[in-house]
Amino acid sequence: MDHVSDKKTALITGANKGIGFAIAQGLGAIGFTVAVGARDDARRADAVERLRANGIDAFGVALDVTSDDSAAAAAKTIEQTTGRLDVLVNNAGIAGRTDGGAQTPSTLDLDVFRTVLDTNVFGVVRVTNAMLPLLRAAESPRIVNMSSDMGSLALQTGPQLAAYAPSKSLLNSITAQYARELADTNVIVNAACPGYVATDFTGFASPRTAEQGAAIAVRLATLPDDGPRGGFFDDEGVVPW
Repeated sequence: MDHVSDKKTALITGANKGIGFAIAQGLGAIGFTVAVGARDDARRADAVERLRANGIDAFGVALDVTSDDSAAAAAKTIEQTTGRLDVLVNNAGIAGRTDGGAQTPSTLDLDVFRTVLDTNVFGVVRVTNAMLPLLRAAESPRIVNMSSDMGSLALQTGPQLAAYAPSKSLLNSITAQYARELADTNVIVNAACPGYVATDFTGFASPRTAEQGAAIAVRLATLPDDGPRGGFFDDEGVVPW
């Protein structure tokens, strides 16, 4: 193995823009080799280029989280490139169409719901399970699932999006399930809420930057070995389920 194998490697899904790119920046800045997971070849290459221009060790990983084959191929790419994976940040997510009452409960478009779940929930399971063999081999593996307090049943924040919000509730539940299974291992799994951040996801309708949104993910990705497990956190601390 070459010298790269001494450095920790982090895979961030949906890392070509927004919060995902900011998480890649944040982990890269503290010495991680960053695997930029993204579907679009051109955007992925551009993101890798921008990270490298900032002195970050980065490489691209073709990854469509809605495809089992793509997730398996991505794991192989990482194994061949760095031989290791220390951190997985499941960041890729979609809001889903909202036109014509598509996310109003009484007129909920089930195709929209399925599409949102396929990326936001099933995609996380696909990628996590493809990467777990690599993560289990690491010394202090961490998994961070990027959620939203819109998925909090206690808080019920934000606009009513009857596909997106429940997708995040389900993501929180699956996070807790992984934490239970991995309780006696060194793999620490948590969910993160980045807050309402100015990205193209929100139409930039917020003063909060992508860097601010990424901070909680970076923190959970670098938790000490006795850090919390199976929780839901934002900058302020625990987010209620």
